[in-house]
Amino acid sequence: MSGLDKILAQILSEARSTADAKIASAQQQAEKILKEKEEEAKRECGRIARQSAVEQADRIARAKSSVSLQKRKTILAAKQQMIEDVIQKARKAVLESSEDEYFRRIREMVEQYALPQDGQILFCLKDRDRLPSGLEALLNQAISARGGSLKISQETRPIDGGFVLVYGEVEENCSFEALFESRHDVLQDKVHEFLFA
Repeated sequence: MSGLDKILAQILSEARSTADAKIASAQQQAEKILKEKEEEAKRECGRIARQSAVEQADRIARAKSSVSLQKRKTILAAKQQMIEDVIQKARKAVLESSEDEYFRRIREMVEQYALPQDGQILFCLKDRDRLPSGLEALLNQAISARGGSLKISQETRPIDGGFVLVYGEVEENCSFEALFESRHDVLQDKVHEFLFA
C-alpha cells in the first residue's frame, strides 16, 4: 500500500469512526427525545383522561340532577292533579247531594253571607224549579236577627248551584263555583295536608 493509500485509508477510517460516533450520538439523542416525547405523551394522555373523567362525572351529575328535577316535577304535577280531582269531586258531591242536604247547605250559606238589609236571592233555573215550599220563610227566619230579609226572585242566574244575593245594584255571587274558586288555595292546602301529610 502506498503512502497515499495509507493516508486515504486513515482518513476514511477516521471519517468512519467520526461518522459512527455521530450516528451513535444521534441515535442516543433520538432515543432520549423519543423517551421524553413518550413520557410527555403519557402525561398528556393522563391529563386528558383526568379531564375527561372530570367532564364525564360533571355530565353524569348534571344528568342525575336533571332527572331528579324532572322526577320532582312529575310527582308535583301528579299531586296537583290528585288535589284538583278531589276538589272537583267535592264540588260535584255538593251539587249532586240530596235535595234536603242541598237546601240545608243553602240555608247555612245564606246565614253566613246575607247582609243586614232587604234584598233578593236568585238561583239557577234548575234550583228555582225545585225549591222546597217554605224556603223563603226559613231563610228569613235564619237572618232575621241581623235585621235583613230576602225575597226569592223569579229571575235566574247562569250558575252551577248556590245562589246570588242582590241588594240594589250590588250582587254577591255565592254560587258553588265562585265559592270553591275563592277558597281554592285553602282547599288545596287542606287536601294536600290530608293526602300527603
